[in-house]
Amino acid sequence: MAAATIPDEEELARAGLRLDIDNGVATITLARPERRNAMTGRTWTTLAHVGHSLPASVRIAVIKGEGPSFSAGIDLGMFSPEGVEGERSLMGDFDGTPESRSALDEAIAGFQEGFLWLRRPDIVSVAAVHGHAIGAGFQLALSCDLRILAEDAQLCMKEPALGLVPDLTGTKPLVDAVGLNRAIELCLTARTISAAEARELRLAELVVDGAELDQTVDDLVAALLATPAAAAAATKGLLQQAAESSLHDQAAAERSAQIDRLADLAAQMRP
Repeated sequence: MAAATIPDEEELARAGLRLDIDNGVATITLARPERRNAMTGRTWTTLAHVGHSLPASVRIAVIKGEGPSFSAGIDLGMFSPEGVEGERSLMGDFDGTPESRSALDEAIAGFQEGFLWLRRPDIVSVAAVHGHAIGAGFQLALSCDLRILAEDAQLCMKEPALGLVPDLTGTKPLVDAVGLNRAIELCLTARTISAAEARELRLAELVVDGAELDQTVDDLVAALLATPAAAAAATKGLLQQAAESSLHDQAAAERSAQIDRLADLAAQMRP
């Protein structure tokens, strides 16, 4: 099967995105600054297209936002009868019948694909967050392996306050990071979390001055790239399964992964 083609600039622009690939790093920029990078269904399906078409040489994905905010979240026009320009309304054809529920389930699953690929073991994903990361924007940051926040970052899980639920894969990483009780409090109050509190809650690896955000991310990316790709992917895979594995099963997984690594090293040493 032929590899998927990377979206062209026109497709990316329609989705409010930019993509730059350089030396193993894919930088994906949310690029609707006039709407504080509010996202639509097309944004998420195009993110999925990007993730599924990146060349194998890409090891790091950096997600950032243009303008004063990372992302204000979902474009609420998606829920209006007319929808967002060029896209179908989520509510336009939904009448609660089994058929319409199935169609909506399929649509949301497609949106979630734009977030799920960021967990792939062969890629380390980094969110560079400044300004507001609200709702879907917060969930996009939560989808990344690492989050670097500027001091002005403000996070909020807004969906419950709008009569909705977080459905873009954000609930599990939130609970994993802060615990069930705190996740309930954050979601059901929809209060804003400062960068300093985010660091205390383990929602940020680093908080830096806004002027230092880009350089800090660049330094992190350089350090990540210094680790051999196969070892990095194998280690990330082990870490991802560790929380749900027994000690016995995790020890066996470590042995298997190490044997694979040593087999590769032995092959490289043979004349």
